[in-house]
Amino acid sequence: MMQLKMMAPSMQMRGFSYKPQKSELPDINVDAFEDESELLKFLRAYHPTYCVVNQQEEMKKYLAQVERKKKYEAEARDAREKGNTAEAESWAKLAEEAGQKAQEHLESSENMIAYENFWLGKINEFREYQKKKNVVVLTPDNFHEIVLDQNKDVLVEFYAPGCGQCKSLVYTKVAEVFKHEEGVVIAKLDTDAHKSLGEKYGVSGFPTLKFFPKDNKTGQEYDGGRNLDEFVSFINEKVGTGRDSKGKLTSKAGIVESLDTLVKELVAASEDEKKAILSRIEEEAGNLKGSTARYGMLYTSLAKQYTENGSGYATKEAKLLGRLISKSTSPLKAEELTLKRNILNTFASS
Repeated sequence: MMQLKMMAPSMQMRGFSYKPQKSELPDINVDAFEDESELLKFLRAYHPTYCVVNQQEEMKKYLAQVERKKKYEAEARDAREKGNTAEAESWAKLAEEAGQKAQEHLESSENMIAYENFWLGKINEFREYQKKKNVVVLTPDNFHEIVLDQNKDVLVEFYAPGCGQCKSLVYTKVAEVFKHEEGVVIAKLDTDAHKSLGEKYGVSGFPTLKFFPKDNKTGQEYDGGRNLDEFVSFINEKVGTGRDSKGKLTSKAGIVESLDTLVKELVAASEDEKKAILSRIEEEAGNLKGSTARYGMLYTSLAKQYTENGSGYATKEAKLLGRLISKSTSPLKAEELTLKRNILNTFASS
């Protein structure tokens, strides 16, 4: 992780009400943060009380002081015209003070706007960085470890930096869709920099896309469409995932056909037969790899609970999970609950 520049002591001492000057905005690199919550925590440390309301309040105070300045200047003119020099000087002094306060509020408001733009800019920069980060950059040092991992389904783009079609490919969006799938890897290799790997896999044009499923690491030519929906459909079909083009889980997510067949047998079985079928579910789940291995574990756990709690368990639990999903604030937690609900629906409908 990259080092961050520490806050200046004066900034730390001024406390939570401090409004940072434009020249004191933090000098940071977004790749120093693991997730967006860390970045937000760091930004709030600079200005915890910042909000749009504060900026609007500063503008109100600025306008109020401008009106006072005008009023005091008018009073000073009237006093001079009447020959009241001392009174005129007093009004003029008040007008000068109001003008200074107005300028302070204006600068404060401008600083807040600058910080808002900085804040939003850094968040957007971080999100773009994360999208690119989801695409694994391959080299001769990590190619074997990542691409030939028999527990991973890997899509590789062999590209050249100067290739216009490579730059227009929706590759970072594909990686964004599958970023939470541990068994799916979206990767790319610069074949200008690593010609030997390109030659090894018969790359002659750019971009060349090859799919390396967990059960076949020879590298299958990807000849599907190049828009996002087509990439997503291809990976869902080949890998067994269930995501839409926005990365959301579909009703098919988590479903494994071979295990679904066994679940139907379990639901229809007598009490004496259930134990043997449960063993078959555990065995089948244990043979799964990649993303489907995660689903297999859920099938096994839910099958045990179904056996212990009876036929009404699946329907009740699926409804409960639906309520929890709607209230969940954690995307990863919501995904886990969605997978469970999808699998439980198989039990309930069998």
